[in-house]
Amino acid sequence: MPYLALINTVSSPTIDQQDGVAYYSPTDRGGSMLINAGDGYGEPMNVIISGLSSPHVLTLDGAINFARAIGFSEECFGLHLGGYMPANLGDGNGWVNQTIELRQDYGNAGIGTCLESLIGGNHFRIFVQNGTTADSGALFLAVSREEPVTKDHDVVPDGYNIGRNQLVSAAVGQTWYNGVKYHTVAQNITGLLKAGADGVNHGIAQDGIVTLLTVTIY
Repeated sequence: MPYLALINTVSSPTIDQQDGVAYYSPTDRGGSMLINAGDGYGEPMNVIISGLSSPHVLTLDGAINFARAIGFSEECFGLHLGGYMPANLGDGNGWVNQTIELRQDYGNAGIGTCLESLIGGNHFRIFVQNGTTADSGALFLAVSREEPVTKDHDVVPDGYNIGRNQLVSAAVGQTWYNGVKYHTVAQNITGLLKAGADGVNHGIAQDGIVTLLTVTIY
């Protein structure tokens, strides 16, 4: 059974709790759920790591360690070969380039991403919602599965949905890396990202579901 059938789905652009906010809807504040991929097209931010997660997870070092716990790591030898893409999270910062790009590491956090750069796989870009008008601290992830370098790392057919699903499947439940243990729960959000292929890079349709991950260190 697909993981989407196992996760509660809600139609809510923002989730508030008494002790904080999970995220703010970028589109409510002049932003977009599509990052700028150039030529008038964008790629969907289809996963959010909640601002209600453990604080360390929301830092750069913490996000990298969590990524390693679910099968991703920094780019091959720390070299970024592709372009940088900006996002506007509606937090007052305007269009800001990705904080980092992380790639599937095929079980080897040291050099596995070099293999991903060659044969393709899953990858994501992180954007931080931390501006003065919407400071949730949430991490917005643009996740997609890509082709090998021989096909210019284009997104595979249905690659936005596939990439999201694979990342979430790896994250949900208990994971660990470098002595840090995580418990992650997921909730699917509708009404935040428009479904379809309109304005989406490569003309690849996506289902409009954004998965909210709440990651707790224990």
